[in-house]
Amino acid sequence: MIQRLAPSNMNATTYLIVVMGVSGSGKSSLARSLADHYGYCYLDGDDFHSESSRARMASGQPLTDEMRAPWVAAICQHLQDRARRQQHCFLAFSGLKKIHRNQLREAGLKTLFIFLRGDKHTIQDRLNRRTGHFMAPALLDSQLATLEDPSMETDVIPLDIAAPLATIADQAIQAINEQYELEELAIK
Repeated sequence: MIQRLAPSNMNATTYLIVVMGVSGSGKSSLARSLADHYGYCYLDGDDFHSESSRARMASGQPLTDEMRAPWVAAICQHLQDRARRQQHCFLAFSGLKKIHRNQLREAGLKTLFIFLRGDKHTIQDRLNRRTGHFMAPALLDSQLATLEDPSMETDVIPLDIAAPLATIADQAIQAINEQYELEELAIK
């Protein structure tokens, strides 16, 4: 049984489920899988980065807080636009800092976070094998150092990444349905 939590903005009518974690934790794969399951919009936070931010990360340099600010603001604006159209979304988003998670909460959607956590060795191995992504594998230490653990926040469901994606997706679906108390969320 998943511990009962409370999504942010309980009176909102548009759902936002943020799949968060450091680079290589599997957030894009899980968010895409869940969006397909529910028939919701899939958004990847990486798509909102500027070209200069992407180039900086590709060169192995972490972003500063000043560089992250317009990125998070652009995501929030996009989410508010989706909410006005009653479009429920899954968002793959690092969410390393509480201030950024709070900005997403303040966007006004009924929000849950799925926090993908795992050991450094597993994540580093995934990053080293990944191809076609701008994020340099050397940035993992920086991401882990920046991560402000969200496990105790009331709208966060922590899941371990050691299991196969299908198992993690099943755990996430169970948690989402229980937290929103809406079995009809699932369209399949």
